[in-house]
Amino acid sequence: MSLRSIPYLVACLALFVALPATAFSVEIPLHQQIDLLIGVGKAKFEKTASAPSDDATFLRRVTLDLTGTIPTSNEVRAFLGEKSTDKRTQLIDRLLVSPEHARRMQYVFDTMLMERRPDKHVPAVEWRNYLRTSFLNNKPWDVLVREILSVDGTDKKTRPAVKFLLDRELKSELVTRDLGRLFLGRDLECAQCHDHPNVNDYLQRHYHGLNAFLNRTYLYKDPKTKKTSIGEKAEGLVSFTSVFTKEEGKTAPRMLDLPEIVDPADAKADYKVKPAKNVRSVPVYSRRLQLANAMTHPTNIAFRQNIANRLWAMMMGRGFVEPLDMWHADNPPSHPKLLDLLTNELQKNGYNMRLILRELALSKTYQRSSQISAESEIAKEINFGVGQLKPLSPEQLAWSMMQATGLTAKTLKSLKTKQIKADPKNGAKKIEEPLWQEEALHGALNKNVTAFITTFGFVGAQSSRFDASADQALFLRNGPLVQSWLVPAGDNLTARLKKLKTSSEIAEELYLSVFSRLPEKTEAENVVAYLNDNQKKSQQALQQLVWAALSSDEFRFNH
Repeated sequence: MSLRSIPYLVACLALFVALPATAFSVEIPLHQQIDLLIGVGKAKFEKTASAPSDDATFLRRVTLDLTGTIPTSNEVRAFLGEKSTDKRTQLIDRLLVSPEHARRMQYVFDTMLMERRPDKHVPAVEWRNYLRTSFLNNKPWDVLVREILSVDGTDKKTRPAVKFLLDRELKSELVTRDLGRLFLGRDLECAQCHDHPNVNDYLQRHYHGLNAFLNRTYLYKDPKTKKTSIGEKAEGLVSFTSVFTKEEGKTAPRMLDLPEIVDPADAKADYKVKPAKNVRSVPVYSRRLQLANAMTHPTNIAFRQNIANRLWAMMMGRGFVEPLDMWHADNPPSHPKLLDLLTNELQKNGYNMRLILRELALSKTYQRSSQISAESEIAKEINFGVGQLKPLSPEQLAWSMMQATGLTAKTLKSLKTKQIKADPKNGAKKIEEPLWQEEALHGALNKNVTAFITTFGFVGAQSSRFDASADQALFLRNGPLVQSWLVPAGDNLTARLKKLKTSSEIAEELYLSVFSRLPEKTEAENVVAYLNDNQKKSQQALQQLVWAALSSDEFRFNH
């Protein structure tokens, strides 16, 4: 670089920092804008930030984040041997259009929206299939939310979407709180009876403004079908009194501090279907139907900010705002300009979440190593200068263990054989379809996933940390499910290791299959020493070796 160019570059950087997030040239890809903004205002950021992750780490990280499982040993070998300079981009694009990505998003958003609640009115399988189909079709977030908040449960085709409301029994305090938490990033629970005592931004009118969208609704159980749906009255106002100040107030439906949505002047207590015994009433003007439009309206910036923050947290390990549902003036975003950029990009591109995830995965910020730079005195996770350790979700852990042990490959091979026998004419063609393979595997192995969810999942808000319980440790150590996967059979991992000639080959295959990387010299030597001390490749020694790798800290986290 010429010395004469340095003043010019410095001037450009100064101008860049001063510009608002919306002022970027369209010629600068979003992932590059992310990287330029992440270190703004932080002295020596690039010097103290971690170096780019190596190919093996990146492959495991992005495969887990976008498809919910680890790559196979053959996929690791192929990626490490690939010489193309844009192989990471190609990988990201391939993962995002895979059926496995839709399943991963189904898991993420099912956990986010339903928080592992037990079934009540809508079977989980129908709801999850609805989510998965939506993500297969790359349905925009605002469209998905409008469907979830507007359906009433009477139409069989759209009924799965009503689970969010019905399975909360339309309980005022529960639905209102979750509307704020999950769609607006604000937990307004403590503003129900008074303005929030600790958060000045959370007011009683905010809580009751959300509640006013649904205060006229009720659960209706059809006496013939026995199915529950949503009915609504044509009248009902919302008023409230502070238990602290005794100040009284009233509100029409509203989103936080946006204007109230007042009933039309000509609105009367009229009905399309009038209230009567064993009849679900339907008013001419529905406040409930205003909820979906108000939530997703362009003026409701909190809606876009919330999903931008959550997508960032999904990929980076923590949000700009943490906890994700406690956004207020005293807990502002760590990177407001960057959040504004992503928020505006969501609106610009029609809430295309797949596009946002692609750009996040392409960024240097996402691809940084989790190893702390020697120049940094302490890892400051809020700076996003180092790759965050992310505990695997129960679903990720289940699928990754089944992938590592070879159960996935073994099951798919069996399913293909059965399909060809069942359909000699079309079977061979059908088994090569990625969607068929994913659906067939999920159907065959879903009970295993459920077992992991029962053991490692929990009802309530999502967590970004992991503390193993005694039940979880025993499940991995002595549980018959995991132990059964370690018995040599067919081409599973233990069987493959048993066929290898040298201990060094065993070490390599083990690390590629479980950790998605080659072993370091000392690691390979430890494996060799262990096998030599245990009568070389005895079945018990190999099973213990695989179990130890699966139970390790390294396997339980995405790096």
